[in-house]
Amino acid sequence: MPPFGMPPFGMPRPGWLLLLGLVLAPLPRAHAADDVDVALVLVTDVSRSIDDSEFKLEKDGYAAAFTSKPVLDAIQGGTTGKIAVAYVEFASSFEVRTVLDFTVIHDAASAKQFVDKLSAAPRSFWGRTAISAGVDHGVQLLAESGFNTPRRVIDVCGDGTNNAGRDVGEARDDAVKAGIVINGLAIINDHPVSWTFAHVQPPGGLANYYRENVTGGSGSFVLEVHDFASFGEAMTRKLVSEIAARQVPVRFAADP
Repeated sequence: MPPFGMPPFGMPRPGWLLLLGLVLAPLPRAHAADDVDVALVLVTDVSRSIDDSEFKLEKDGYAAAFTSKPVLDAIQGGTTGKIAVAYVEFASSFEVRTVLDFTVIHDAASAKQFVDKLSAAPRSFWGRTAISAGVDHGVQLLAESGFNTPRRVIDVCGDGTNNAGRDVGEARDDAVKAGIVINGLAIINDHPVSWTFAHVQPPGGLANYYRENVTGGSGSFVLEVHDFASFGEAMTRKLVSEIAARQVPVRFAADP
C-alpha cells in the first residue's frame, strides 16, 4: 500500500490529487441556511372577548407591520439579514394552534408571502383565555425549530387576563429559564361589556398585569394600545424593537 497522500498504484497523480482534495475539504455547515437574527413566535389571543371586527384589525395590523419600511429595514440591518417567524392563535387551554409554522423573512417579497398566508387563514377559536397554553406552545415551537439564533422571543398579544389552563406566571418562568424572552402587547378595551369587565380591566390595569404575570427575560417589555385600529402602528414599534433589540416606550395609544 502506498504512503498516505500518494496515489494508489495505477492512478494518475492529477486525478488522485483532485480526489484527495475533495475528501479533505471541510464540510459546509449543515445549518448555515438556518442562521437568523431572531426566532419569533407571535402568540395571539383569539378568545371570545375579541369580536370578528377586532380580529380583522389584528390581522390587518400584522400585515401592515411586517411589510412596513421600518420593520424591513430592521430585518435587513441585522447580522444575517433574516428572521424566522411563526404565528400561533390561542383561546382556552385545549385551543391552541400553529396557524403558520416558522417562515424565514429576509426581504419585501418573503414578508408579503408571510402576511398573505396570515391574512387568508381563518380564525381558529372562540373560547376562554389561556395565555399560559399559548406561551407553552411557543416554547415548544422554539425548542423544535432548529434555527441558529442568538435570540428567541415569544410575542404575546391579547386583551385580557389568563382565565384558563395553568398559572401563566409558571409558564412565563419556564420559558425564561429556557432562555426565551417574552414581550407583550396589551390591547386595552375601554368599553367592555359587563361580563368581561374584570377580565379585560384587572386591578392595576392590563398592561401592569402583563408585566407582573406574562412578560419576562432580559430586556422584556409591554406595549399598551387603546385602539384596535392603531394595532398595526404599535406592532411595528414592537417588531422593530424585537428585531433590532432596541428599547421602546411602554405605552402607545391613539386616544390617550
